[in-house]
Amino acid sequence: MKFSIDPGNPEFFNNPYPVYEEMRSHGPAIYWEDYSMTCFTQYEPVNLALRERKFGRDFSATLTRKEVGLPEIKPHVKSFYDFDRHSLLELEPPAHTRLRKLINRAFLSRHIEKLRPEIEILAHKLIDEFPTNGDFDLLSLYAEKIPVIVISRLLGIPEEMSDQLLIWSHNMVAMYQFNRSREIEDAAVIATDAFSNFMRSYTEQRRNQPADDLISLLIAAREDGQQLSEDELITTCILLLNAGHEATVHAIGNGVKALLQAGPETRYEFGNFPDKFRNVDELMRYDPPLHMFTRYVLEDTEMAGVSLKKGQTIGLLLGAANHDGQKYENPTKIDFERGGIGHVGFGAGIHFCIGAPLARLEMQIAIDVLFERLPNLQLAETPIYADRFHFHGLEKLMLTK
Repeated sequence: MKFSIDPGNPEFFNNPYPVYEEMRSHGPAIYWEDYSMTCFTQYEPVNLALRERKFGRDFSATLTRKEVGLPEIKPHVKSFYDFDRHSLLELEPPAHTRLRKLINRAFLSRHIEKLRPEIEILAHKLIDEFPTNGDFDLLSLYAEKIPVIVISRLLGIPEEMSDQLLIWSHNMVAMYQFNRSREIEDAAVIATDAFSNFMRSYTEQRRNQPADDLISLLIAAREDGQQLSEDELITTCILLLNAGHEATVHAIGNGVKALLQAGPETRYEFGNFPDKFRNVDELMRYDPPLHMFTRYVLEDTEMAGVSLKKGQTIGLLLGAANHDGQKYENPTKIDFERGGIGHVGFGAGIHFCIGAPLARLEMQIAIDVLFERLPNLQLAETPIYADRFHFHGLEKLMLTK
């Protein structure tokens, strides 16, 4: 079934869920003409494709760029893709397995739950700094600051660098948006080079003076006699910074918006339901910050009755899958009792978000503390989402006390 909707249409990216419902009514997949790509919209095939080894992010072992319909990399963006090819998100086994084991050992050893008191103190401090009168933007004053400060502290990067890290990160992730411009590409390359140079200098300091931080742990991490190469180390640190805050910012913003629009009773349920992480997962299901992952078809196959050819690119619509009524009863309603168990907002399979435990903790604390401190919060204006379909997040979230 051919389907056309411009992902840059404000009516769509501000509320894609009615369109997703129409897409799902045509079966498990549609051919999205604007992307020239088959996209899966129902929960079961999306969940399956995220887990199946027939679909992957790295095709280089068996296919050329031409065979998957990609043009040759242009010289002006080469440094970005040279950096990106070392990313955990772009690798498949065995390279992915080796790298993830090394990162897991360093990252999970931090015992994320132990960060709770520190994150709570940070949330209270930021709320103390809100303007006393007038409307304010929750994204810039709160949702953006918590994740970037926490991940900077984890890595051991000076907190005063957080504003610069945000600028570099925003410019880099813009490379993944629909119909990007040359201006976006140039800004991404500049950010990639600057971020990489900063991290190389900083990791060199940590090699000479190890500390109790994630960079030092990553430098020391070993698995079966192997360790991260220099390029892998730099890319991993930047990935953890970018992914460690970019999606969480919008998860917090989307979650607060959803609770404010749902009304006081739903906010009360969020704060008082015993399983707080189940609450967070339901908000992630309801309005996730990432709406599409793509995969390459690595062998001729069939999924949900749809024939797929080796080299084909498919889109997995996470937001649509999370609203599939065959998986979640009454999916347009926030339901903490049901919870968002099994949602694909964090992905699934080997590429399941490595930072999910930290993201859940940050969301739970940020939202809990916010409504505990400011129970009478209201929307000051209609929230508008940014024109970045893949990264489904608000431009700003203006609130009043």
